[in-house]
Amino acid sequence: MDIAQILRSEGFKVTPQRIAIYDALRGYHNHPTAEMIYHRLRPMHPSMSLATVYKTMEIFEKIGLVKVLEVGDERAHYDWDTTAHAHIRCIRCNKVEDMMNVDLHAISDIAGKASTYQITGQQITFEGVCPECAKKESH
Repeated sequence: MDIAQILRSEGFKVTPQRIAIYDALRGYHNHPTAEMIYHRLRPMHPSMSLATVYKTMEIFEKIGLVKVLEVGDERAHYDWDTTAHAHIRCIRCNKVEDMMNVDLHAISDIAGKASTYQITGQQITFEGVCPECAKKESH
């Protein structure tokens, strides 16, 4: 199902801005913020506001098209890949990347055994210095 069909099936209007925002999000591989998406789209959609991007991301989260990531830099980042996976954030440039080879089931099992909670999900973000920032710092 494409984005227009998903929006319609969930009772939301299909607008050029919503399509553009989703396409822009899918074009990022570093989990953008609403501001990053807004600045990328502003030249092509001058009437679009930052509030439109935030509202659209709320809709996308509500219907399961995006995950909102809280990765420790006090800004929401967005991930269009809603499958379970971990992330890593550079503490210098705040770039956020996927970590697909982390066994989240094992981590959930450990957390479940260590608590009395029924684990329903997790959001795991590691922190470090990315190769680009490490290279800059070594010079």
